[in-house]
Amino acid sequence: MKLTVLLLLLVLMAAGLGACVHSAVYTDRVENRWPPIGEQVDVNGVPVHVIKAGMDGPVVLMIHGASANAREFTFTLAPRLSENHQVLMADRPGHGYSGRPEDGEELGVQAAQMAGALRALAPDQQAVVVGHSYGGSVALRLALDHPELVKGLVLLAPTTHDWGGGGIAWYNGLAGPPVLGPAFSQFAPIAGPGAVKSGIDSVFDPNDAPENYYENSGLGLLFRPPEFRANAKDMNALREELAAQQDRYPELDMPVILFSGAQDTVIDPKLHAGKIKHQVGDFTLVPLADSGHMPHHDNGAEVADAIRNLAAREGDQSS
Repeated sequence: MKLTVLLLLLVLMAAGLGACVHSAVYTDRVENRWPPIGEQVDVNGVPVHVIKAGMDGPVVLMIHGASANAREFTFTLAPRLSENHQVLMADRPGHGYSGRPEDGEELGVQAAQMAGALRALAPDQQAVVVGHSYGGSVALRLALDHPELVKGLVLLAPTTHDWGGGGIAWYNGLAGPPVLGPAFSQFAPIAGPGAVKSGIDSVFDPNDAPENYYENSGLGLLFRPPEFRANAKDMNALREELAAQQDRYPELDMPVILFSGAQDTVIDPKLHAGKIKHQVGDFTLVPLADSGHMPHHDNGAEVADAIRNLAAREGDQSS
């Protein structure tokens, strides 16, 4: 019996060591494949990586969703706006090439990092803030905590309210805790890339994913163990974070435009879009009958027009 237990422990140790070696090799490979292409801005002692497009015009800040990074917008919305706008695409804390501050899973902390990047790169200017999915939660918190920086919000299939439980993937539950999480996350580079490549189309339902989406979005960066764990902690905390935030939405005094895909299979559009529309005074809901969770891909021209219209509105104030 003791020999069996010892052999089992040795096998587990060997598997763990192998996973650590594999994750180190994987991290080196994907960081060479998708290196940082933006500017590092120090915010509260932690770097925020911001990709820029365009030099002149109104400022637009784009905040990506879960499992993603700022490259998500580089081949979708940014090319539509960069000729006449200053487009800033920020990696959220712990994602892409942004550092992870303490309590980085809190929406207020993430919003503070975005606010610091805005103050550094677009001083004395207000921005139209665009948030996709989880990034919509952060965009809302940015507007609540730092309203002087935000001219308007464009929310793309955002998570806005506590959904009542469930919906968290099993692997996030294992990757998040402080003891098990770091060990489990070492195995993410082994199974993760293949699984996400085969599942990309489900996120785009009912439409097909763009050609070369995995490559263009740099999605392979997610499976570096620290980022995989950061993403898990974000998702594990999100419901409670939204429960604490959602009653504040009547404070928003800037225009909010929300694009909601009727066939979204990732979140419940009736819940998230349906509740917030009753809480914000200057609110526009754009229902998309034939779209799902990725309106900036499916309806990029329409989203870009909404951003332009907000950016061109009169009455903005300097911060």
